[in-house]
This record gives sequence, C-alpha cells and structure tokens, in this order.
Amino acid sequence: MKKVFFKTFGCRTNQFDTQIMISRLGRYEVARNEEEADIVVVNSCTVTNGADSGVRGYINQVGRINERAKILLTGCGAHTKGEALLESGKVGGVFGHSEKERIEHFLEREESFYEIGDLDHIDTTVVEQFVGKSRAFIKIQEGCDFRCSYCIIPYVRGNARSLDENLILEQVRRLAANGFGEFILTGTNVGSYGIDKGSSIARLLKRISGIRGVRRVRIGSLEPVQITDEFKELLNEPWMAKHLHIALQHTSDRMLELMNRRNRYKEDRELFEEIASCGYAIGTDFIVGHPGEGESEWKEAIKRVESLPLTHIHAFTYSQRDGTPSSVMKPVIPGNVAKARHKELTSLVKEKNFAFRKALTSPLEVLIEGKKGDRYNGLDQYFNRVEIESGRDITGEWLFLERYEVTEGGTVGNI
Repeated sequence: MKKVFFKTFGCRTNQFDTQIMISRLGRYEVARNEEEADIVVVNSCTVTNGADSGVRGYINQVGRINERAKILLTGCGAHTKGEALLESGKVGGVFGHSEKERIEHFLEREESFYEIGDLDHIDTTVVEQFVGKSRAFIKIQEGCDFRCSYCIIPYVRGNARSLDENLILEQVRRLAANGFGEFILTGTNVGSYGIDKGSSIARLLKRISGIRGVRRVRIGSLEPVQITDEFKELLNEPWMAKHLHIALQHTSDRMLELMNRRNRYKEDRELFEEIASCGYAIGTDFIVGHPGEGESEWKEAIKRVESLPLTHIHAFTYSQRDGTPSSVMKPVIPGNVAKARHKELTSLVKEKNFAFRKALTSPLEVLIEGKKGDRYNGLDQYFNRVEIESGRDITGEWLFLERYEVTEGGTVGNI
C-alpha cells in the first residue's frame, strides 16, 4: 500500500482541509514522515511572500530528503505559485481547494497536472476523526467579502459562503460520539457564517451547544462588526470558551483607513470592555510596520493598546503580498523599526496576560492535549496553556483545577 505524507502550512482552515483529504485517501495510507512517503502533499499558505518562500523551501527540502517521492501542491499557494512550480518541475501536480475531495484521483495520476478548480466550491465531506488531536476543528464557511488592502486571501479563497448547517451539525455529532468534547469553529472569515443563508453564527452556536457530548466551543476569529447583540446573548453560556479572538489589525484610525478596515478604535474599545466585563480573555491580530505607519501613528497605537483589556496577541511584521493595494503604498517602514515595534507590542501584551492570569480566582478547566518533557499540557477556558505533572497518562482528559501556580512563564496546575 502506497503511503502519503501531508505537510500543512498556515491556518486552521488548512488543517481542516488536510483532514478532509486524509478522510478521502481510500486505499492509501498516511505516512509518519517524508522519508517513508511515496507521495508528499503540500497544503500551502500564501498569506505573505514569506509564506510562499517557506513552501518553496520545504519543497526543495523534500526533494533532498526523498528523491523518489512525488510532490503534489494544493492550498492557497496553488493559485499564486502553482503554475511556476509545476513548470519548473518542483512539483508533479497542482490542485486547488475545490478539488481536495478528489484527492485519491490525483494520487493515482502518473502524468503532471494542473487542476485549480473554482472559488465557489463548498465542502460536502463529513470528518469523523482528527489524527493526533484532542480538539476538533469544524470548518463552517469559506472565503471572505472583506477587501483589506494588505490581504490576498479573498483572491485565492473566493467570496464568503457558508457550509450547509446540517453537514456541520452532523460532523459535530459524529466527532462528539468519537470522544471529542472541544470544538473550534474555523473558516476564512468565521463571523460571516450564515449571511448568505439567512442565518448567523450565533444561531449555529446555539444548535451546536445542544448536541450531546459538546463541552466547549471556541471560535477561530471574529471581526468587531460581526459581534452582534444576538451573539452577545451567548457570552455567559457555560459551553462558550472564555476567550474570543477579535481581529483589530491596528488601533490607529489612520492606519485602519489605509488598511481598508471596517473597524475604528472608539467602537473597538467599547466592545472589548463590554466583553471583558463578562470575564473573557481577549486576543487580537495586529500588523506592525504596514506602509504609512509613522512614529506618530505608532505612538498613538501602542498607547491605545495599553488601554485595551487584551490578553493575547497574534502580532506579525507586515510582509508585502504582491498584487495587493498595500504592496505599492509608501512610505515603506524599515525592517529594524518594524522589528522593534513588534517586540514592544508583544512584550506589552505578555505583561497584560500575566496580570490577567494572576487576577483569576475561578478554577481552570483544562483539556490535556499531550506531554512535553516531564509535564502534560493543555489549554484552559481562557486559551492559556497550563502544564501539569502526573504519574499517569492524562492525555485527552478534562481536569478541573482549583490549585495552580501563576508565573510570568506560564501556569502550572496541581492535581
């Protein structure tokens, strides 16, 4: 039986897409590594030029590690770099997101191919397992109608479209029956779910919560404008993870305008304070060093971050993405300046996270994911990692911790 190794780059949506392909392998077997694989499928990311470089570097590495392995490319990078990689002979075939459910067909192809598909596809596969995971990712939608000036993703994922609600609920039922208790809703623009179907993410969440075995639901990322009064009514539900990731991208209104964002600081601050008052940890995305981010914009931005009840941050230095409006904007911010701002921002939010964890008085509910070194670890309801020492294997268990030690480096639980 031939073996296939999957290498997944990028977001949780790509992780879900890989799981779809694994569930459709048919007579093929999943390889443990590149060395034993007959075929390597690269599920690529193209969010930045750097992401493209990472994919190309990996493909070159596989060619050195296992010369006999055939390499197939899929994911977002298939749309931007697929033809060039195929023509150069770096990969033996390219297929788009919409074609992933036909994975066995592509594995059997002997000749080179380029089948990019379309940007209107909606998945129909029901995923029942997640290899090596204690939590389950549930893709609920695809594509994005936002057109942020720095982002290429709508051009490679298409416009926003929702997966069938009954398909989503059936996936949750089957995964819950297979022992999964935590579910992470993911997609390109999760909060847009239901807009094209006369529904909403809040209504979907209510239906998911009624499925037996569902213990905790997390949401990948939301836009501020997508947090409606209907959604806020769910904030005190016991099955909601006490952490929301709300994408701001910046806190300077001038920068938000340059980025073609739909949010502004005043409304963002009011929203964050309201959610934090319900006991939530709050994370965000933040782009540092976007063209036009002068010293005055940065000083204003960092001061505003100080005022926000933030506990987590996904900060990244702006990386040019060819073909986007931001790629031709001026002035370009020097790399050393952007790097220093990134450090200042992440250090600040790290301090805020430490303060949040120290102030907690409630027990922690932790789903143990695995073991690293001498300690098991998992995420609590606030999306903070907790380490635990145990003489027995507790992987996959839910622990209710009333005693734990909080340090700058992390939280350690006692059982």
